[in-house]
Amino acid sequence: MKVVYDSSVDAAYIQLVNVIEPGAVVFSYPCDPKHVGGMIHLDFDAHGVLVGIEVLAASELLPSEILETGTET
Repeated sequence: MKVVYDSSVDAAYIQLVNVIEPGAVVFSYPCDPKHVGGMIHLDFDAHGVLVGIEVLAASELLPSEILETGTET
């Protein structure tokens, strides 16, 4: 797992697989902001596997330690 945070737009991307090739995301599901308190998009590949999560307004929705350093596991 890899987390990339861009503070200039307050957005984070949580990559759940080692590599996401260009064009590999074929479906992005936008979660209802009323239910999650912000914009979150779930990215799926052609097999329906969740490969990444985009979080907008990340500083309000994610733990600060993730945003400060990013993580890779």
